Amino acid sequence: MDTLETSKSLDKELYSRQLYVLGLPAMRRIQGAKVLLSGLQGLGAEVAKNLVLMGVGSLTLHDPHPTCWSDLAAQFLLSEQDLGRSRAEASQKLLAELNGAVQVCVYTGNITEDLLLDFQVVVLTASRLEEQLRVGTLCHEHGVCFLVADTRGLVGQLFCDFGKNFTVQDPTEAEPLTATIQHISQGSPGILTLREEADAHHFHTGDWVTFSGIEGMVELNGCDPRPLHVREDGTLEIGDTTAFSRYLRGGAVTEVKRAKTVSHEPLDAALLQPRVVAQSPQEVHRARCLHQSFRSLHKFQQLHGRPPKPWDPVDAEMVVDLAQAMGPLKGTEGEPLEEQLDESLVRTVALSSAGGLSPMAAVLGAVAAQEVLKAISGKFMPLDQWLYFDALDCLPEDGDPFPNPEDCAPRRCRYDGQTAVFGADFQEKLSHQHYLLVGAGAVGCELLKGFALMGLGAGGSGGVTVADMDHVELSNLSRQFLFRSQDIHRQKAEVAAEATRRLNADLQVTPLNLQLDPTTEHIFGDDFFSGVDGVAAAVDTFEARDYIAARCTHFLKPLLEAGTTGTRGSAGVFIPHVTENYKAPSDAASEDAPEPVCTVRYIPATAEHTVQWAKGEFDDLFCESAKTINSHPHALSSPEGLVKSQKQPLLQTMRGVLTERPQTWRDCVLWALGHWQLRFHYGITQLLRTYPPDKVQEDGTPFWSGPKQYPQPLEFDASQDTHLLYVLAAANLYAQMHRLPGSQDQTALRGLLNLLPLPDPQNMDRIFASELELDSPSGCKQLHEDLKTWSKGPSLEPLTFEKDNDSNFHVDFVVAAASLRAQNYGIPVASHAETKRIVGRIIPAVVTTTAAVAGLVGLELYKVVGGPRPRHAFRHSYLHLAENYFSRWVPKAPDIQKFHHLKWTCWDRLEVPAGQPERTLESLLAHIQELQGLRVTMLLHGSAQLYSAGWSEEKQARHLSRRVTELVKKEPGQRVLVLELGYEGEEYDTNFPRLHYKL
Repeated sequence: MDTLETSKSLDKELYSRQLYVLGLPAMRRIQGAKVLLSGLQGLGAEVAKNLVLMGVGSLTLHDPHPTCWSDLAAQFLLSEQDLGRSRAEASQKLLAELNGAVQVCVYTGNITEDLLLDFQVVVLTASRLEEQLRVGTLCHEHGVCFLVADTRGLVGQLFCDFGKNFTVQDPTEAEPLTATIQHISQGSPGILTLREEADAHHFHTGDWVTFSGIEGMVELNGCDPRPLHVREDGTLEIGDTTAFSRYLRGGAVTEVKRAKTVSHEPLDAALLQPRVVAQSPQEVHRARCLHQSFRSLHKFQQLHGRPPKPWDPVDAEMVVDLAQAMGPLKGTEGEPLEEQLDESLVRTVALSSAGGLSPMAAVLGAVAAQEVLKAISGKFMPLDQWLYFDALDCLPEDGDPFPNPEDCAPRRCRYDGQTAVFGADFQEKLSHQHYLLVGAGAVGCELLKGFALMGLGAGGSGGVTVADMDHVELSNLSRQFLFRSQDIHRQKAEVAAEATRRLNADLQVTPLNLQLDPTTEHIFGDDFFSGVDGVAAAVDTFEARDYIAARCTHFLKPLLEAGTTGTRGSAGVFIPHVTENYKAPSDAASEDAPEPVCTVRYIPATAEHTVQWAKGEFDDLFCESAKTINSHPHALSSPEGLVKSQKQPLLQTMRGVLTERPQTWRDCVLWALGHWQLRFHYGITQLLRTYPPDKVQEDGTPFWSGPKQYPQPLEFDASQDTHLLYVLAAANLYAQMHRLPGSQDQTALRGLLNLLPLPDPQNMDRIFASELELDSPSGCKQLHEDLKTWSKGPSLEPLTFEKDNDSNFHVDFVVAAASLRAQNYGIPVASHAETKRIVGRIIPAVVTTTAAVAGLVGLELYKVVGGPRPRHAFRHSYLHLAENYFSRWVPKAPDIQKFHHLKWTCWDRLEVPAGQPERTLESLLAHIQELQGLRVTMLLHGSAQLYSAGWSEEKQARHLSRRVTELVKKEPGQRVLVLELGYEGEEYDTNFPRLHYKL
């Protein structure tokens, strides 16, 4: 097999989110890979789209069959204008537009043995079993990785054969574990104590580790990987350290991932002895029954020259008979499996197998593309070897009538593939839906694609409103199908709406360049939601999800939501009065919470602490100080004003060792060198004067113990790259802030630094003292005089941190500052990429996970639109593509709360009309007591009290005689006031149903 000879550089900004998942070595291998994809119906299009967006080197398309109407329900690369054209040729142009770095070719001949030798991976979709067996045998013989993917209606299968000895270079998605060392003993075995005891729980006996940054026992630094043994007390045995030097301080222990080898059977053997991916014995049995269903469908096709007709009971019974006639499958030891065939399952599969659905294609296409990447890169464990996925829960419940054959017959329209499963009446219902999509990012774009293919809102009264206030960025293009390079800097909502209309001209898409939050409730209010049938949320924070979910609860609208992190994804469905409402994970509240300031500033213990500190340095030095001088000149008018402004320390460090505004590059270098000395040498020295090594706390324990690592001052050395990078970045940023030219010449800078003396310690005393004396005017007089020159010159340029630009020294400064801070405290240093991820709060992402969760949302949408369904029909989903984990489960019912005779859930509310003329507050309270049989003791609107039984009689009388709208400010167009009630005898934490006061 050949790989591409590629000298092209990898666009790290384009693939930035993907690189956090796959890593640079894997991306290099992907960039040089050649893949053959045969079959360009909906599933094949999904596989192709994902591979092109992720940057595979070359993709060759093969499908000489003509485009037909049934393709259009799932094949987004084709349109009505392509009917009759070869699917592969018609798909090539749009695919090539997705990524100019990928060669997208079309092959029109037969698949021969010689052809296969030119590829690393071959994928067959929508192929006959005979072709699968022929190509699979050849690929297995020649060491070409081979995949088969197929969907039939609401069921799908995926098969992988990567050969007898396939090496997985990196089996898991998790980063190698790293922990900070507290102590290492000399002995056999040497005992390693971690600084954080909790870290020991992440290591396991048999893990292999190496070491870095150790002082004293330097023999361990960079050593060959050593196996460890976790002891009961949480310490780690790391082998013989008897002959090593005595451990002094610092260092980190890091897990070393080890390659694994997997062995796959060829298709002909795996057909009879299938190894299936499943999470339980019940799932294994269901997967085997689906396996037999697919074999029977192939046999039916072979016998009759056609697939079963949609919902034809005669054809379905023939498929069941074929399945029954097959011999038993074999178990892992080759023994016959005496399992009962689920005839009802096989029959349902056969009845609904004629259709092609975009959500099914999205799910299976995502998993298949991820397996192709595993084959190319050796990154993550491949499937072993069959995966079956079904969403037959989308069909009517037992006892409800299935669609009839006439309703599902082809109509020569773009939805034929979907009506073959659900019928024309359901299609009509879909077309009249009006949905709100919040977020036009990666998941949002995939959802819009699905909506267009499904025909959601494509009728006269239907539509989709998409809300997103962000703009298209380069990093979006590797994950978001609707955007192109010419769209960069345009509004996401507008671009996505235009692209969706090109997929389906009948779809009514309205873009709004807004976000859903309390500031836009006057737009997304009663009038707006009264015309919405449901909401799909594709946002990337739990805070945003919580808010959207609260609005859906308020307006009693179904919510479909999805999210991803790396190769992990989830999709949820929340139906009023049927399921629980959305709740963020219990740990979500603390996910984005910053660390305590004192921890980050004085006693960092993790790489995250050092990066947070470095980002704070950037903001203070190059943004806040400039804003202060530009916008608050009055604060500099006197020493006393400087103290009152609370900006003295900020401005003191911004001035640093200089006594006047910088005029040259040399001045900026001098300032940067002085700040290096302040932060990484002098400041640490001063800290240790206050908290010496033997400092003891009031309880008698040493101050420097546990996570508090005793720091060491650094000595500046221009020959060390990190020292030089810090001064280079800091000096350039200081120059930018003062509107001076900078320099990128590291050689010249190193020469200049060798000539410059280190700052005078007295200057350091002056700067450091002012940082500690916030309320004292002492020392402010000189600072005040020095800063007059700053306020009189041209305005300063505040620098706003940019995480995706590696050429402006922003990231360089944070990387260098965090690294030096880590060296001070003996903390593992964050890499450049990890620093960018932390400081930019970047969520690792790949298009495969995005496409999969969008498909899962689409499947639940079928159920929501289909009409009232019991709770057990719906599914929450979670998948982890890197670890071949797939789970779907029934949502919980809403919690029932009780108080006296009342029972309610989160979806219930008490609706009371205001009346004409509007009733008084006294009348309202009496009406509620009559309805509920309980006396109201408290009535709130937001935080405002409208009534309290604890008020004086005079105050109660003033309120009771007035109308509610006289006590509450009503927004224009507002139809409902939401009020909170308290009843006599209630518990403190009782949340009663809200009162919806209908105006």
